[in-house]
Order: sequence, then C-alpha cells, then structure tokens
Amino acid sequence: MPDSYHRLLPTLAALPAPRPGTRIDLPPLHGSADAFALAQLAGRGRMLLVVCAHPLDAQRLQDELKWVAPALRTHLLPDWETLPYDSFSPHQDLISERLATLYALSRGESDIVLVPASTALYRMAPPAFLAAYTFFLKQGDALNVDGLRKQLALAGYEHVTQVVRPGEFSVRGGLIDLYPMGAALPLRIDLFDDEIESIKTFDPDTQRTVYPVPEIRMLPAREFPLDEAGRAHFRSRFRETFEGDPSRVPLYKDVTNGIAPAGIEYFLPLFFDDTATLFDYLPDDTVVVLHHDVPAAIDEFWRDTQSRHKLLSGDRTRPVLPPTTLFLGQEDFFTALQDKPRVRILAPDPTSPDINAARPLPPIAVERKAADPLHPLKTQLLGAWTDAGGRVLVLAESAGRRETMSDYFAEYGLHPAPATDLDGFLASDAKFALTVGPLMGGFVLPEVRLAIITEAELYAATARTRTRRDQRKAATMEGWLRDLSELSAGDPVVHVSHGIGRYMGLIHMDLGEGETEFLHLEYASGDKLYVPVSQLHVITRYAGADPEAVSLHKLGSGHWEKARKKAALQIRDTAAELLALYAQRAARPGHRFDFKQHDLEAFAEGFGFETTPDQQAAIDAVVTDMRTGRPMDRLVCGDVGFGKTEIALRAAFVAVADGKQVAILTPTTLLAEQHYQTFADRFADWPIKVAEISRFKSAKEQGEALQLLADGKVDIIIGTHRLLQKDVRFKRLGLVIIDEEHRFGVRQKEAMKTLRSEVDILTLTATPIPRTLGLALEGLREFSVIATPPQKRLSIKTFVQRYSKGVVREAVLREFKRGGQVYFLHNEVDTIDNMRDALAELIPEARIAIGHGQLPERELERVMRDFTQQRDNLLLCTTIIETGIDIPTANTIIINRADRFGLAQLHQLRGRVGRSHHQAYAYLLTDAHAKPTVLAQKRLDAITAMED
Repeated sequence: MPDSYHRLLPTLAALPAPRPGTRIDLPPLHGSADAFALAQLAGRGRMLLVVCAHPLDAQRLQDELKWVAPALRTHLLPDWETLPYDSFSPHQDLISERLATLYALSRGESDIVLVPASTALYRMAPPAFLAAYTFFLKQGDALNVDGLRKQLALAGYEHVTQVVRPGEFSVRGGLIDLYPMGAALPLRIDLFDDEIESIKTFDPDTQRTVYPVPEIRMLPAREFPLDEAGRAHFRSRFRETFEGDPSRVPLYKDVTNGIAPAGIEYFLPLFFDDTATLFDYLPDDTVVVLHHDVPAAIDEFWRDTQSRHKLLSGDRTRPVLPPTTLFLGQEDFFTALQDKPRVRILAPDPTSPDINAARPLPPIAVERKAADPLHPLKTQLLGAWTDAGGRVLVLAESAGRRETMSDYFAEYGLHPAPATDLDGFLASDAKFALTVGPLMGGFVLPEVRLAIITEAELYAATARTRTRRDQRKAATMEGWLRDLSELSAGDPVVHVSHGIGRYMGLIHMDLGEGETEFLHLEYASGDKLYVPVSQLHVITRYAGADPEAVSLHKLGSGHWEKARKKAALQIRDTAAELLALYAQRAARPGHRFDFKQHDLEAFAEGFGFETTPDQQAAIDAVVTDMRTGRPMDRLVCGDVGFGKTEIALRAAFVAVADGKQVAILTPTTLLAEQHYQTFADRFADWPIKVAEISRFKSAKEQGEALQLLADGKVDIIIGTHRLLQKDVRFKRLGLVIIDEEHRFGVRQKEAMKTLRSEVDILTLTATPIPRTLGLALEGLREFSVIATPPQKRLSIKTFVQRYSKGVVREAVLREFKRGGQVYFLHNEVDTIDNMRDALAELIPEARIAIGHGQLPERELERVMRDFTQQRDNLLLCTTIIETGIDIPTANTIIINRADRFGLAQLHQLRGRVGRSHHQAYAYLLTDAHAKPTVLAQKRLDAITAMED
C-alpha cells in the first residue's frame, strides 16, 4: 500500500495497537473516512475482522477499500441471504464465496475480512470439515479418474453434462471440467494417459479456454457433508432432537436419500457433533473491529429470530431447531471476543469536539435556481480553504458523470485538474481535482487539510413537501376499470353495434324461457337496451376522455356507424402512410457508414461483460446493415436485461464515427435519464458529445442542447416524446434508436422516420407489438432475437399470493437482510400515501421513498438518485419504473393488485429485478379478500410459467 495512505489520519496513526483483551475507541469518523481508518489499521500487519452493524456497510466498505487500498487482501463473508428458518436455500454462488473466505481466514491469507453482525452469529461447520474435504490438483500429477469421481462426490460436487456453476464437474474422456467452489471461472483438465498435461480456465458460456493455471484448489461443495457418514450422523441427531416419527418429515426422507432439500442449511448442526463459530477460523492475533452499533444490530436479529421460531415451531412436518443451537446470543458473541484485541469505530457524531477527527463537509449543495449554482462550493471550500493550503478532491460516480461534472464546473468558472486515482492526487500539487471513485460520503480531514467531496454532498437536494399540481381528475376509466366485473352503476360502456351508453346495473327478466340476467344500458334521450349476460363479448369498457362528461349515442341515429367508418378510414390512411414510407425508404439509397474496425473494437472493450452468442450476432447484423448503404430498419427483440442497450451503444458508435448524429427515443423520463448516464459513461473517453432532453432538464438546459444539436455540436441526443416536437432540428441525423417501442403509438414512432426517409432505424423491445412483429416476419423489417441470458443471470423466483402483511414483511426483510432494496408497486397515486403509512407501520426498518409520474421533476430526480445511492431501501412507486430501470441492488419487487396488469406489463415489471448475480424475487399480490377474474388468473399463471 502506498505510504500516502498512512498520512491521511495522523491521529489514528499515533494510537497504540490494542493488546489482547483490551479495546480502543476511535474518534468519530464522518462519511467514508472509516474506510481510510481500516486501511491504516490493516497496514500494521495483523488481520482485521470487521463486524458491521448492517450488511450495507459491509458491502460499502468492500467497494471503498478496493479503491482506497487496492493492495490489501479484502474479503467479505456474505450472508446466506435467507431469513432464519427459511424454506429457501442460499444460492450456490454465495456458498462458493463463503467457503473461499473461510478458507482464506483459516490460512491467514487475508488482511481485512468484512462480515455483517447477523452473519457473524451463525454457527458453522468446524475448520476440520473444511480441511478434510479440500484437496489440490497440480499440473504434472498422476490422476486416477475413477478415484477423482469418488472424491468429488464425497465433497458434494454434482456430475453434469456441461459445467456452468460452482459445485459441478464433467468427465468427457481425457477432458475433465471442474467448477471449484471459490473459483472465479471453471477449469479444464487435459489428461495425457493418467497425467495432468494442462489446466486452463474457460468461459462457461462459450466453453473457450481463457488462460492456463498451475494447480486447482478444490473446496467442498457445501457447508455440511452429505456423504454416507454425514447422512447417518444427521439421521441419528434428528431422532435425538425431535419427537415423533421422522419418516413422516419430508426433509428427513430427502436427506436419507442423498438429496439436499431447500432450507437444509438451518439444520446444519445435525451434521456435526459440535459446530464452530467464525472466531474458530481466525488467527490468534486477529484484531476485531466493531463498526458502529453492533449490539443493537444483534438485539434486532434476535428479536426477529425468536419471533420466527415461535411462529414456525408448531409445524410437525418441518420442525425447527432452537435459536441457540443455530446462532450465538449476544452474551456468547462478546464472550468469544474477550481475549481478542478490539477496536470500536463509533457512529458519526456531529457534535464531536475532536477537531482532528474526520469531520462532515460544510453545506456545498448545488443551488440549481441560483445565478451561480456552485456558489456554496466556491465560498465554503474553494476560497479561504485552498488559499490556506487546503486541498479538495471531487469524486464522480462514473466516467460519464466525471465528464458531465467537468463541463458543469467549467460553465461556472471552475477548472479542476484531472486525477487518475486517490494516490495520484495525493502525489500531485493540485489543490482542486476531479476523479472517479466509489466513496459513499465525503468528509474533511483538518490535520492534513484535505476535503473529499462526493456527488452525495454536491447534489444533495433537500426533500420538499409534495405539492400537487392544479389538476382535474383527467384520468380515464383505463386507470382503474380493468374488467367488466368491476363495473359500477353509471359507468360508460361501448356496445359493438350501438355505441356508447351507461351501465345501470343487472336486472332479471323472464321472456318465456325462464328468468334470465341482463345488463341494463341507458343511451341518449333515455333509450334503454338490455343485453343478455351471454353476450358480454359485445360489451367493452369505455377508454375515452372524462367518463363523467361522455356523450351518449342515440339508439337508431346512425351516429355510431359514422364514427366507426371515420375511424376505419383513419386506420386505412395510416396504413397507406406506412406503405408509402416503406416504399420510399426501399427506393432511396441510405448512408453507407464508414469507420475503422479497430476503433469499434477499442470501444467494445469498454463493455464489462462477455457478449452472449445471440447478442454478438445482433451486433454483427446491425453493423452489416449500416455498412450496406440501404436504409436499415432492424428490430432487436430480447428479454429484459439481456443486453439490448449494448447493441444500441455499438450502433451509435458506428454512426458517430462517420460524422452522423444519433437520436435515441425513450418512453419515460427515468429511462431517458438512465440511458444518458449509460451513454455518457461509455463515451466518456471518446470525443463524443452526449445530451439529454427530458423534464429532468430545465427549459434553459433543453434550449442550449437543442441549439447545439442544430449546430451539429451534439453527437447523440437522448429524450422522450420531446424529441418529436417541431423545434428539434438535426444537422446530420444518421441513426434513430427507438427503445421499448411497444410504449409508443404508430404515429409517434413513424414521426422520427419521416424526419429523413433515408435515416437508419434500430428498434429495441422486449415485448414486440403484433404490428411490428408482423412487419418483421413478413420481411419488411429485419429481425434479430437475443434469447441467451447473460452469464450468471438467475431465474427470478415468482410467487402469486393474496395480499397479506406476513407475506409483505417476510419478503422485504429477506431482501434487507442481505443489504438489498425493494420495489413496492402500488399503481394508485391517490392512495399511495396511505400505503406508505401502512408499510411504515408494518416494516419500521424500511427507509421508504415515493416515486410516481405526478411528482415535480426535481423531486422525482432526487427520489431516484437517493434510491440508486441506497439512501432509501424501499421504493413505493407506480408503473413509472416499468421500463429500463436498472438498479443491481434492488432484487425484490412486490406488485400490489397484480391481477390488474397485462401480461406484457407484468413481464416488464418483473424484469426490474434480477439484474445482478443475486437471487431475485417477484411477488404478484392479488386482492386479500376476492379471487382474481379468470382472465387475470390466466395472466398470472402465464407470467410464473415464463422461463426468465
């Protein structure tokens, strides 16, 4: 670790190292200064076990330490990400990471180990188990294949035809594929007779080898033994622990048959005579750091655990162990720490008199409406502070944000020096610099005259009381009338032959064939129409403007027929326009894009993932289309999260590399904002100007962007329907990208095409509408499909249940326990505040934010930024999140009244989670007291049956 890190906290450096059995308290540390403190403590040569009060702190510190002190070996012991006594098992990737961390601990091969307090309480397999089931394979060693099979089976590895995840192996003649627990990639052994000739890693998606390695470390595949001896021990201990006939317990029978049932981890003590704790894996001189209020976190965990044990202990088909058998109590936890040297990092205290501690930054938030928005920053830190020898480092969240902030600073007369990283800044003479860093909070170090600022302080907009705009009830019946079963007396309906009338209720009449039920409809002039319930198919809900003021048709007047003919004529006109446009595009030559292949390859290296075969095929097809000289019109269809945006990025690069402008049309403001950040990040190191037009931007900002666009100084413009207005002018438009095209009307989509009949069109969608799909299948449009999921993308566990407080609380707490975030979708703005109050009472642990389309622009922007930065952990929202929102830490979505949504909407909404390698959960909740309609139930069944 560079020496410069040690000089940042001189007060800490002067503190003596804690002796065994003693504890020292560090002064309060604000912002992310705790990461610097841990780096200094670890630099003294002893392993640190950092017990964090919250999982989010452990994850944050892991990311920050990699940036502050990349030379340190930092490990995280992840949680199982399940609730105590859960019927779910942890994902295999988590078990892999846990075993790798425990092995590193037992060998002293770590400098800092981070663990949430609740995870540190779990009893686990003794170190002897890990040692007994771990073995090595080295290049040049002799190998008995049959013996290896048996050894792998004993260690819990599964034999498969193709290796794709940790804990699997495959034998194919002289080739053996293994995916060891704790390994980043699977490995392939090439045998020459019975000798290991070579060992190479390979990509599980492409099956291509990557690089050679000299040896393989094989850890056990589980945290408990499931071999014959382990199963016998389990059966014996199970009979000793629980009363009754064990053969009636499905879990007991599964283990007897060698099957690991879901949730078996909460019976782990039955596989061993004695369990161990995390402290049994630590070297004797390990320093234990208690980060913030660990005792309170342990108390909260035990309250929840005891409550769940009491709730579940009456189930004879799945008995549960006492909490003390599975977890350490608070007294036992601190008793285990008695002989360890300990350090306590206190929670930040704004009233701390210690002037040498890391202090909070002064108020420096951007004042958007001020003549000089950066005035607070200039006066609070860049004036007297730098004049007196102080230094300021500003951290952007990404490369794209760095470029955006640099332009923003320059606009108001500030010119920060570029810095590669923290150490580069400390080694330079710059007083004010800008770089990219993952710190969550800024701070001031008075001793060394250093201030570190993050975007959290610079753009810390304060929450305002939500002021409803002057709005009449302009919402139509479409917002709440989802099915004829929900009709109320007085609601307007449409009869296929007679037009618009009002539904007045159900009546019974006897027309000579027995009593029959009729719908009573009332038309203009008091005309009445009675429709038998057997003819419900001729009645549809009214979806026009203001249902209260709807004009009713008069029976027999012919008005309805005239309206139908006029609509049909407009439909034919639109079809003729489409036909003419496609004919015009086919007849005219397009632009033949010319670019350097090595430039495209250099840009592609910025993609942090391996492209899937389908994704690469789509990219190749798009690039080929753009090179042909014929106007491209390609539809790319791929599931949510399958990588359609990367195809858009490559296409945009090809267009801009040849001097053309690119327009990207999105259906929502949030999606436009997210695309802007993504494109700005990827093009940050290229001389390409990206701009955004949406309601997140002020009128002044939009006007400036449009002027630059017309002058040809903006290369890529991203926006919503605003891009379709007449004042948007392009100088050299070459490519239009339409994202989530099913959210636009026909005329909206074709308006962009008519800007230039020879413009190239790239359309992206997860749920193509029939018209678009028909054009593609008929050959009028080119068609690419991305059907291969990204590497490590897990299927989303989807549940359809009636709304209940227990289901909601358990789902939310399961996500919070792993430091994640939750979407709670309640699609009624009028009652969303009531739902917030109910959730706050049900889940006091939640930090709830509300987001919907009727919020003022700046407040919605603040809400989404705070949720993205994990200041809030539950977003109570409407369908505004339906498209494009990509927050990897949010992996649980709860959809209230899911029976009111269409199949495409449910599919899109469910796709907001599962965007990382964590197991994702989607809860589709229906009315607590009534069954969903037959049609709604079919939609719910269909969405759960889809292979994600």
